[in-house]
Amino acid sequence: MMETQEMPGRSTAARGRIRTLLRRWPHALAGLVSAGLLFGVAELISAFFSTSSSPLVALGGAFIDITPPWLKDFAIATFGTNDKLALFISMGIVATLVAAAIGLLARSRFGLAQGAILVLAVGMAAAVLSRPATGILDIVPTVVGAVAGIAALLYVSRLAASSVQGGSRTSTGEAEEHDADQARKPASSSRRRFLTVSIVTAVGAGVMLAGGRALSGVRNAAATTREALRLPRAANQATPLPEGVGAEVKGMPSFVTPNDSFYRIDTALAVPRIDPASWTLRVHGMVEEEFSIGFDELLGMELDETWLTLTCVSNPVGGDLVGNAKWLGYPLRKLLERARPQQGADMVLSTSIDGFSASTPLEVLTDDRQALLAVGMNDEPLPLEHGYPVRMVVPGLYGYVSATKWVVDLEVTRFADKAAYWTTRGWDDHGPIKLASRVDVPRPFSTVSAGTVMLGGTAWAQTRGIKGVEIKIDDGEWQKVDMATEASVDTWRQWSYEWKGAKEGTHSATVRAIDADGTVQTEKRADPVPNGASGWQRVQFTVG
Repeated sequence: MMETQEMPGRSTAARGRIRTLLRRWPHALAGLVSAGLLFGVAELISAFFSTSSSPLVALGGAFIDITPPWLKDFAIATFGTNDKLALFISMGIVATLVAAAIGLLARSRFGLAQGAILVLAVGMAAAVLSRPATGILDIVPTVVGAVAGIAALLYVSRLAASSVQGGSRTSTGEAEEHDADQARKPASSSRRRFLTVSIVTAVGAGVMLAGGRALSGVRNAAATTREALRLPRAANQATPLPEGVGAEVKGMPSFVTPNDSFYRIDTALAVPRIDPASWTLRVHGMVEEEFSIGFDELLGMELDETWLTLTCVSNPVGGDLVGNAKWLGYPLRKLLERARPQQGADMVLSTSIDGFSASTPLEVLTDDRQALLAVGMNDEPLPLEHGYPVRMVVPGLYGYVSATKWVVDLEVTRFADKAAYWTTRGWDDHGPIKLASRVDVPRPFSTVSAGTVMLGGTAWAQTRGIKGVEIKIDDGEWQKVDMATEASVDTWRQWSYEWKGAKEGTHSATVRAIDADGTVQTEKRADPVPNGASGWQRVQFTVG
């Protein structure tokens, strides 16, 4: 029997590749720790500047701005409300690869590596300046961070080179063994020094990143003032919820969505932190009277309360990007009455402090629906991530054309003259909410017990109301369900269905809603882009 032997050439080549990796990984690590220090220093210093002065936040915001609608829709469909976390992780992976490449480049051509950092710093500074409400001084954190990163790269790269010099030496024969041992001792010492400095630098960068975030929160008055704020009593209180608004099915969501469970989809990578004392809202454009109001003035007005279900245009069929809450605010129709829109105006362009804008039909903000300049949510001040101190809520329209958070500007204009944030990215400039329904219980692909199966769900048709819901088990006939009590035409309505005699096996449930006008929810499937998803939800589950 012949034995297979490794070819000498292959063995030598493999050892050569291993030696090459051993020589180069310290340089890659040097690039990583230097990048970490750059971002750590910049994050710490940014606590003394605007929120968008952080290069991480600025880069992420700039990326969101240039994201095409299909990619944004994919991110929300895939990651839901974790879309921003997914963006940060993706940015981290890219930054890791770029930093490692710069570290490897510094091994032989430090000038080019230094130039690469400078180019990246210029790009980050440009991203900072592209953010709304930033000025030239907001690039200071990026500049200082870049200087720290270059200095760290120079020092750590030299240590990396010293740490591998001994490993590149080879010796043969007994006469050279002593010299080789002596050569390894300083190399080992250099390697330990390199690793120690790298670990200390990395830990320091992490501490500065965390410290910068914490210091930003401490220095910012938004969270502190929110905690101390006591909202005034509404002049027109919301009608108390009637009995039976929630479907009596185990596992159903609460009729009122808690603030910490309410979906959040917006373009702000870092939540704007606005001190109410400095907040103002400007009302201008095609109006007879331009004016601005402050937060204290707003709180002194006659505020209204209303129950309202908000829906995101990116919500897929059967999705959970919808929530119901009690809102407190000043009617936008009264604000616009004061401004007196001019003839020909048909749109209000609302703008957030982070640059987001929404195009809302003027007629929607001046009719009798409860469109509010909201300051409260479920009997407390707006949460920071939901628009504190002031946002808009408008019945019957998707959020991308109405629910501007951190709002600071209302311009009365025309659709023919101005376009909003998502309109310029291929979405419709109007956004009426489509009639929709979903199955909440059982969950897709879950298993339930045979016999009697309780199903439950939710339907909504804001400003019109839900008249009824029908369900179809497998390919059977449509059946009417039991409807929970309706709270208002602007809120969702829950339903339940008792399926008796459920046999073991795989089954499905399909639902469709009927609004108060008698319109039946369409079966036709449509993607969220450009004006919201449509179609019946079909849920598959197992009876076991």
